[in-house]
Amino acid sequence: MAIATGSCIGAYFSESYFKGQLLNMRRIEIVTPAPPGSLHGNRVTAKRWQGFLRQLGYRVPITESWSGKDTDLLIALHAYRSHASIDAFKLAYPNRPLILILTGTDLHRDMANHSEVHESLALADGLVVLQTEALRIIPAKWRHKATVIHQSAPQIPKQQKPNDEFSVSVIGHLRPEKDPFCIVRALPYLHSDSQITIQHLGMAMSGEMEKIALQATKQHDRYTWQGMVSHQTTLRTLARSHVIVISSRMEGGAHVVSEAIAAGIPILASKIAGNCGLLGKDYLGYFPVGNEKALARLLLRAETDQLFYKKLREQVKQLRKLIRPSQEKSAIQKLISKLIY
Repeated sequence: MAIATGSCIGAYFSESYFKGQLLNMRRIEIVTPAPPGSLHGNRVTAKRWQGFLRQLGYRVPITESWSGKDTDLLIALHAYRSHASIDAFKLAYPNRPLILILTGTDLHRDMANHSEVHESLALADGLVVLQTEALRIIPAKWRHKATVIHQSAPQIPKQQKPNDEFSVSVIGHLRPEKDPFCIVRALPYLHSDSQITIQHLGMAMSGEMEKIALQATKQHDRYTWQGMVSHQTTLRTLARSHVIVISSRMEGGAHVVSEAIAAGIPILASKIAGNCGLLGKDYLGYFPVGNEKALARLLLRAETDQLFYKKLREQVKQLRKLIRPSQEKSAIQKLISKLIY
């Protein structure tokens, strides 16, 4: 009987100890305006950071706005859309740290048009950008707060590429910032004997975008819009592509670029800061933003010039060291430790 009682007491104290440890874990809340289930880049970033921080031993809820609960540190994505949460948290806990992860719309649109962005920059204790060129855009008086943390992606298994076509993927939701139909505008400039085919993946963010994508699929044999598909299907499509096209007009740092690097797929990218900050100024696969003729020439060169294609693959391979998950986790840990202890 004594043994049984002792076992129960031992189990009780073991459970109590576990609950105590859980309660004593530091709490970090991540705020993102992108709702649960969303495939927007902000939500993807929030989920990835949540995973790393949980591995580091923190309790990490994700909310669309600050919950008002006691938290040791707040991480906010989007200086403009999360401004109310940033302001409320700093009012309630003026001495607790806040990290602001700047998005593409923060840097390239909202900073020039909304005072809330500047207020958020002033309130934040640490700023995070996803690629090096973004540092130039942050006003000089707040640049000392900034850290570049590249978005990581685990290595993506290789897929057999089709032998009878030159497969091109375009991945991203259909919205104006992505210039999603630059690829469609480029189609008439491809040679009739070209074996280029395009798989376009991403949800149409408006009825007009959907209409254009469906019409292009009917009109062009080379082009197929698949709409929104699972992440697994997206990665499989990416891995069997010969190249991926990133035609964005603005980017904070697209995660699909990291995934393309992880898959070893050459990238043909619009020459904007968000792409140059990830791929480097000397990368060979750029075309002028919005220039469909230049994109068509680049596609044809990648298809027909084996030396050029090989150089693109080599450049992408050299970038893999930047997108290792262990490196992103280490950078996050270093920043958190600097601010929270």
